[in-house]
Amino acid sequence: MNETPTRVYAEIDLDAVRENVRALRARAPRAALMAVVKANAYGHGALPCAVAAREAGAEWLGTATPEEALALRAAGIGGRIMCWLWTPGGPWREAVEADLDVSVSGLWALEEVRAAARAAGRPARIQLKADTGLGRNGCQPADWAELVGAAVAAQAEGTVEVTGLWSHFACADEPGHPSIQLQLTAFREMLAYAEKEGLDPEVRHIANSPATLTLPESHFDLVRCGIAVYGVSPAPELGTPAQLGLRPAMALKASLALVKSVPAGHGVSYGHHHVTETGTQLALVPAGYADGIPRHASGRGPVLIGGTVHRVAGRVAMDQFVVDLGDGPARAGDEAVIFGDAGRGEPTAEDWAEAAGTIAYEIVTRIGGRVPRVYLGR
Repeated sequence: MNETPTRVYAEIDLDAVRENVRALRARAPRAALMAVVKANAYGHGALPCAVAAREAGAEWLGTATPEEALALRAAGIGGRIMCWLWTPGGPWREAVEADLDVSVSGLWALEEVRAAARAAGRPARIQLKADTGLGRNGCQPADWAELVGAAVAAQAEGTVEVTGLWSHFACADEPGHPSIQLQLTAFREMLAYAEKEGLDPEVRHIANSPATLTLPESHFDLVRCGIAVYGVSPAPELGTPAQLGLRPAMALKASLALVKSVPAGHGVSYGHHHVTETGTQLALVPAGYADGIPRHASGRGPVLIGGTVHRVAGRVAMDQFVVDLGDGPARAGDEAVIFGDAGRGEPTAEDWAEAAGTIAYEIVTRIGGRVPRVYLGR
């Protein structure tokens, strides 16, 4: 019995995840590697990808929210897991009891995690985040002395163990951007101050996927790789996945729901933004923006059908879109590859990003929950 879904499904190659982790470790041979599995592993499935990354040598796993990290623990994932996106009243005690490394960017977070550690009867593992110029989370340089001082005091009282000092780049995907060196300088200065005050962290880290691939001086003790783990290029300027030594792990596929002949002058989909120029065949792909197909790629998104790449004809609807096949042979049930691996002649997540005016991160991450994931290489 064929258990592969027939409407639309995301095929996830876990061997590609393993290969990508090994390739990234080779780029930073003196640093440990964190595989970031936030947002359901960028749409690929957090638990299977976490297992595959661990098997390939990822010493750390990273999530944004504590809930994501706690779910991995509940599923039996051991080893080091870090989570960094906290709000007041978060599950600090649960995180302490689950042996998570938690990020602290301000005094309010330090106070909450100290209270959680007292309640749990054990020290919390914390990592202080420095805002070196990204302007999102993290402690500003002007407030760094106060946060470091409070962390040193908390460590002395036994409520916390400062395991890491870290930051995040704003423009590492733009090689040569002046902010890169400014952030590295700020990070080194903030590290030096914290160490002078008595902190001796296990890991210092600032490198994301693009910095791991292009900026060896940023590797420090640990590199945090997210999108590159899944074989997607962090930016067109850095190269294609193949040029970066990566292999896409996700292929989004569907079965054609209908193929029919229509005359010239026939409108297609909402608003009739596509009108057939001649008699032609229309193929119905049963996937739409409810599944994560970007509506902004209407009229432009590429699809491989019958060995030929065609474009979305007209608007992407909630559950379906149409492809104008011309006189290409096709019938209901034939495979449509929405995106996959350029090495197989398939459109890529990067192609869809260009068509939708976005980034490839969003293309894979937005694939919806009603799209089944089919895993290869388990």
